[in-house]
Amino acid sequence: MRLIDMNWMQVETYLKSDNRAVLPIGSIEQHCYLSLGVDAILPERVSIEAAEPLGVPVLPTVNYGVTPYFMAFPGSVSLRVTTLIAVVRDILDGIKRAGFGRVLIVNGHGGNNAIGQFAQEWMADNPSVTVRFHNWWNAPKTWAKVQAIDPLASHASWLENFPWTRIPNVAMPSERKPLIDADKLRMSNPDKARELIGDGNFGGYYRRSDEEMLDLWNVAVGETRDLIQTGWA
Repeated sequence: MRLIDMNWMQVETYLKSDNRAVLPIGSIEQHCYLSLGVDAILPERVSIEAAEPLGVPVLPTVNYGVTPYFMAFPGSVSLRVTTLIAVVRDILDGIKRAGFGRVLIVNGHGGNNAIGQFAQEWMADNPSVTVRFHNWWNAPKTWAKVQAIDPLASHASWLENFPWTRIPNVAMPSERKPLIDADKLRMSNPDKARELIGDGNFGGYYRRSDEEMLDLWNVAVGETRDLIQTGWA
């Protein structure tokens, strides 16, 4: 269930018997022919579908993330690392004060990985709360499923092409794009990154069958649900 669909009295009642919550974080950035909101849409959806049967509330998604390398692509918006950490710190401080004691952060964007390190630091200062950081797309079971479908999977490729991340009436290439040079990308400013990346796909097919994608999605939801249910030391 979504926290924004609850009132404060319902949250207070929930916290008498459970202290778990889920916090999705994402990014607004270029995803080739797909929505600019892919990295916000996917962690939110996987969180809600995973948490719903367990009755665990899902906080509103932190939609913006750290994506400076895409700033030459119109529509991409990047936070500074320090800004994102400050936002997540305040959120964690707030939900700790409310009484939550176990928080699964479901991340949809690789550029946000500093939050995983920050979570360790925050827990050292707040030992009464356990925070777990989960990259939904490359968690062990989900990534194994990705590799079983097609080992060439990357940013803005078929890996992120679900029915709910597509833009209506937008056609996509059918070829399998070669993998870009990741080392060059890491050394590129935004303008050079755009030249290197081209349309935005880092490599691989642009689309696979909906049947394959739904199979992958079910694995991701199940793996995330397992963490919400049992993934606490």
